[in-house]
Formats: sequence, C-alpha cells, structure tokens
Amino acid sequence: MQLDAPDISDEAQRAAIEIAISDCVQRFYAKGLADPLLGPIFSAIPDLPAHLEIIKNFWSRSLLGTERYQGHPYPVHTSLRIEPEHFQRWLELFIESTRETLPKPQAEQAAAQASHMAQCFQAGIFPFTGSDGKPSRHPPH
Repeated sequence: MQLDAPDISDEAQRAAIEIAISDCVQRFYAKGLADPLLGPIFSAIPDLPAHLEIIKNFWSRSLLGTERYQGHPYPVHTSLRIEPEHFQRWLELFIESTRETLPKPQAEQAAAQASHMAQCFQAGIFPFTGSDGKPSRHPPH
C-alpha cells in the first residue's frame, strides 16, 4: 500500500522532510537494535548502513513521491526468523519514532502505511492458524 504523497512543492519543506525521514529511520533502527525482542533481528542485517539508505528511500517515495525506491519490501521479509509478536513491537517503535521526528501529516501517513504493511506482511507470512489458535506459517496437522 502506498498512500498518495501530498504535493509538497516548496523545496525547503521537502528538504526538511527528507532530513526528518532520515532522522526517523536512524532513530527507529537505534531503538530496534536496543530492543530485546527486535535487536537480534535488526543486528543480523548484513550491511546496516546500506539497508538504512534503502529504508530512507522507501519512506521518501512514500511520503514525498520521489522515485529513489523501486523495490518491493515484502519478499525480503518472508525469510526472516520473525514471529507474530515481532510485528506489534516493530509497529510500536516505528510509530513512536515517526511522532518524534516527522511533521504531523507525514507521521500520520507513515503510521497508517506501516500499520497496513504490518497487517499484510503478517497475513502473508503466517497464513494459517495453528492448532493452538496462533498464527502459523504451516497448516495445522
């Protein structure tokens, strides 16, 4: 899901939002690395500086309509060793980071998009319900 980025033609405002996006991504990943649940996943990223640039480009495209990101984030996440509880924590830290760094309209847009992504990623990665009633990667036996 990509919501339409508001048309922001003022270059100074766009530049300020780009800086805020960078700050948001940096802050979010610092929180993720320090988090007991997410830290092991975040610390396994092989080239974190390059990864952060990709994430900044993703949010620049999402929030400003730039063309720097052309990928698809879902496939990259399907092979991660994540469980359903990771999504909620990821979303909590991300929304907290957006509120601390982005202007309110962009923070709200990023939070809505991240919520949608988390819901879709989780549904795709855990399409089944296990015999214990929890989301599962595999059908119940």
